[in-house]
Amino acid sequence: MPDDTSVPFGFPAVQRKKITAAFDGGRLTSDGGVMLLAAAERRLGLADRLAGLIADPRNPLFVTHSVADILRARMLLIACGYEDADDLDHLRTDPGFKLACGRRPDTGRDLCSQPTMSRWENAPNLREVIRLSYAMVDTYCASYKRPPAAVTLDIDDTLDVVHGHQQMSLFNAHYDERCFLPIHVYDTATARPVALLLRPGAPPSGAEIRNHVRRLVHRIRQHWPNTRLTIRGDGHYGRPEVMAWCEANAVSYILGLSGTAVLNGLVEPVADETRVQRAVAQAEAVRRYIEVRYGARSWRCERRVAARIEATPKGLDVRYVVTNVRCGTAEWLYDTLYCARGQAENLIKLHKSQLASDRTSCRSPLANQVRLVLHTAAYWLMLTVRDAIPKPQMLASAEFTTLRMRLVKIAARITETATRVRIAFAAVSPEATLFRGIARSLQPTGP
Repeated sequence: MPDDTSVPFGFPAVQRKKITAAFDGGRLTSDGGVMLLAAAERRLGLADRLAGLIADPRNPLFVTHSVADILRARMLLIACGYEDADDLDHLRTDPGFKLACGRRPDTGRDLCSQPTMSRWENAPNLREVIRLSYAMVDTYCASYKRPPAAVTLDIDDTLDVVHGHQQMSLFNAHYDERCFLPIHVYDTATARPVALLLRPGAPPSGAEIRNHVRRLVHRIRQHWPNTRLTIRGDGHYGRPEVMAWCEANAVSYILGLSGTAVLNGLVEPVADETRVQRAVAQAEAVRRYIEVRYGARSWRCERRVAARIEATPKGLDVRYVVTNVRCGTAEWLYDTLYCARGQAENLIKLHKSQLASDRTSCRSPLANQVRLVLHTAAYWLMLTVRDAIPKPQMLASAEFTTLRMRLVKIAARITETATRVRIAFAAVSPEATLFRGIARSLQPTGP
């Protein structure tokens, strides 16, 4: 069959200039910025770290694609916006991705195909998947040059709709969907992911949350034995088992709390004053804060509860948080400490909508957990590139989609000669100076 890619074709003339075109521009890639992501991956060493946790029973004499190469290709593609493994079928020959994976763009072997990738997503057993998940916690701890004095970890679950018969998926009446409810944990102050855990579509029980928190804290304390840890979560996580374990293990917490008749009665005097004050002043909203000692029947003790009371023309709204943090006023506990967890929901959106971490379409839950690990690794690549941008730059706080459009999805011609490989980026790239600076900052600093 003759190759018709070089056959010219035309477009309507512009200002009496004839326009002709052909697919003969040479070895081009539309993802030239993947080289930045590759530099970030080399700095983090994610592919080699994860590959070292998976047993490879293949005969080394016949191995074409190492496990590290397979995982590296997958996380680079995810970061570039190609969330499906079958995207490899047409990108495995792309010169940009080959070069980013350490292969010569023309004379080097092509990257692995979709069947190879899918086999390795399903290959790890339970113990290996657990080690892969812990490796993400280790990556988070290693991202600090020295142990921090204190960190606050936001924990939340999110809807992950399924469209097949995946194991562990359940129907959730609240969302009216068959789904998973994976748990996300972030260090919100730095936007760094800490852990992601696939779990069934039912709300987590107190014992389940306690066990997840216990394992996470123990892993972090292997790296940071003296760091003060604070767990922050919404009402899903305000369970007596979680609070009791945190108190017994010197972990601070601030968690959402549902109102009860007894709790509402404790704050009723202040709530009534707030209603009257708003009505007299005809204000749009009046907000007050109060701190009480409250002990539910299942708690077996009293704990510190802060309440935010807001009166508006629509009525009274009261929100509660429970904490073992001893310092600070009720206003500071709620508005400053607790409400900062809202940023974690934005990070979950980054993970889901911009890195497609809800593509948990494998039948096996182990394979789906491996996918969560790979998508989290891609998150680390994008975050490392963003952190390399100087703070005065607008892109230093941009979302991943914006970074991808401005720094990754740029055209480049890649030419391989006998002694070197040359990458020619578009001369009119608006972020050329910034791109050059990021590339320099991500270069290895050692000998």
